[in-house]
Amino acid sequence: MNARHTVVSVALLAALLMPLQGARAVEILSVGELALHCAHYSADPDNKDGIFCMRYIQGFIDGAVATDERVTYNVSARYTKSESYAERATRTRGVFMPRYATYYAEFCLGDPVPLQDVVGKVVAHLGGREFADEQLPARGVVYEVLRREYPCAKEDEK
Repeated sequence: MNARHTVVSVALLAALLMPLQGARAVEILSVGELALHCAHYSADPDNKDGIFCMRYIQGFIDGAVATDERVTYNVSARYTKSESYAERATRTRGVFMPRYATYYAEFCLGDPVPLQDVVGKVVAHLGGREFADEQLPARGVVYEVLRREYPCAKEDEK
């Protein structure tokens, strides 16, 4: 009876895990797929493709903000954990805190930039060129546009 119980348990476990074999935790959106969605943005930003385009870009920015803030906090916590006053003073002399939450991501959106403006720049970039490999991750193109169009000014380092 015990062997039968083991066989049934193994069979049940295998049946439960079977559907998960082909599942991915994160499916990477390609440049080609994003370009197809964003092609509709200018004509009708409220259709499902236009909304998808805008929300993807917004999510990218939100992720960069969350990551930069967390990295800044973690680095700060690491250095201030067990330093003496003199060590901290030496380390922080001449160091600045970034003005923008995405400073370490190498783009600065500044004071509120309308999301539509940012999306418009990404859409123009996607529509204005062909990509040698449309299977490249879309995040690379969005990042490239943000860094080029919204660079952090040198004065932000003061």
